[in-house]
Amino acid sequence: MASRNIIEKIWESHIVPLPIAAQGHPHLFAIDFMLLHEVTSAQAFAMLRERGLKIFDRSALLATLDHSIPTRKNRLEIYDEAARNQVATLRENCKAFEVPLFDFGSGNQGIVHVIGPELGITQPGLTIVCGDSHTSTHGAFGALAFGVGTSEVGHVLASGCILQKEPKSMLVKFEGRLPKGVYAKDAIMKLIATIGIGGATGHIIEYAGEAVSAMSMEERMTVCNMSIECGARAGLIAPDEITFEYIKGRTCAPSGTRWDRAVEHWRSLRSDEGATYDEIVTINLSALRPMVTWGTNPGQAVELGEAVPGINGAGPADRQGIEKALQYVGLEEGSFIEGTPVEWAFIGSCTNGRIEDLRIAASILKNRKVSSSVTMYVVPGSEAVREQAIQEGLDKVFESAGAQFRMPGCSMCLGMNDDLVPEGKRCISSSNRNFVGRQGPGSITHLASPATVAASAIEGRIASPLKFI
Repeated sequence: MASRNIIEKIWESHIVPLPIAAQGHPHLFAIDFMLLHEVTSAQAFAMLRERGLKIFDRSALLATLDHSIPTRKNRLEIYDEAARNQVATLRENCKAFEVPLFDFGSGNQGIVHVIGPELGITQPGLTIVCGDSHTSTHGAFGALAFGVGTSEVGHVLASGCILQKEPKSMLVKFEGRLPKGVYAKDAIMKLIATIGIGGATGHIIEYAGEAVSAMSMEERMTVCNMSIECGARAGLIAPDEITFEYIKGRTCAPSGTRWDRAVEHWRSLRSDEGATYDEIVTINLSALRPMVTWGTNPGQAVELGEAVPGINGAGPADRQGIEKALQYVGLEEGSFIEGTPVEWAFIGSCTNGRIEDLRIAASILKNRKVSSSVTMYVVPGSEAVREQAIQEGLDKVFESAGAQFRMPGCSMCLGMNDDLVPEGKRCISSSNRNFVGRQGPGSITHLASPATVAASAIEGRIASPLKFI
């Protein structure tokens, strides 16, 4: 048998054989698990009702509340009517169709891409989908995970399958080791800035290299989370001992002899020697500095110390995009983003709302104060993360520094809840997208690592975390 990469191995094992398969048509592709939330599930459940269909496999489903919910302490009262209806509808649908739901106070409520791994649901070799583009997060475990549309959510509910065309493969090799003050978020932002927001379109990325092997699971989740921002369908990392150690003993992880058999299978999920890819990208991280976006998409980013690019040398389409972005964010080409004043700071989201992210932020904020000109939100990714942070005293660190330590949810990552950046205000954010108005109408967003966000909150302007480490 020819050498295969991990993407091909998982893909081929999930194609459902059909009596007649037309060349060039999509494959019938089996889905092992689907996560649901309040925003993209209502229409899918409505489709089941309209067609008189039943749930294919309840054991392969899990729902939670995350996108449109408030994160203030009195979150049980939802002021926004649309959000209130979304939450009520999910509760009704989960009850009617007997789908497990992690609601407020369950101990497991949180962002879909945080609770899946922490419960041990996310495992190597699985195919995982959700009506959310950042489902690629789960690829950190060697799973093939990607976002799907609302109609596809309905298809999985009813059949456990969707139609998929075979993707291309890309190998991204992160060589070297991350320097002090530089994190996984900076690494993935460097990739996106290097290849562009369309650089991996149509591909699934496998991440490898010395830097990736040294990363914790939470760092790997950050990398895979933002694969979608360079156009990839998904991103994944081959499972190893770090992966197995993270999964072992979690609520939904296999145990006993089932664990031994699972690990034996998981060890086979590696790219064979001599495996080929459609594209290979190599980036050395040894000299990387903290990254910050300057524009209105994740590819418009620079290392701190680099100048904001101008239109010289850019093609006509890029030139127009650069001009529009600079006009929106109020920056000038050739200027340096370090020192730009910020009024808001956000740590959280499915990209950087896990316990390691909160620990990094707390280590910088400890015995320091958030600038009086900055409003700072720290939002854990789940109830479990919040409880762990409280046990470690991180909540006291944040509150003593002047930050708000809030309840779990997607929060300020996107303008679908109460947590909005006011019009014209500038936010340094650990989330994944800096699109126009993403954090609120007329808001300006700069993406960065939790360390850079914390340092900037203290300074009241975009700042390197190095001086605080």
